[in-house]
Amino acid sequence: MPNIKSAKKRVIVSQTKAKRNASAKSALRTSLKKARVAIANDAENKDEALKAAGISLDKAAAKGLIHKNNAARKKSRLAKAANAKAED
Repeated sequence: MPNIKSAKKRVIVSQTKAKRNASAKSALRTSLKKARVAIANDAENKDEALKAAGISLDKAAAKGLIHKNNAARKKSRLAKAANAKAED
């Protein structure tokens, strides 16, 4: 544990941010999983799930949680999977 006051604050702040990032990343993974399951099961709400996943990916990229190219790649793959399932 640091002795300097500013270093103590940095530890507390970094722990707080780590918890917030972990929570946000978990929510992102949940929305992606919901979209993948909806696409796989050809559910009626797959369009809403796909849209929600896209929005959550964009927000995560904007906040620096994931890289913007990572978000774009995941959105592309979800859309590709949805289109492939629609063709079947």
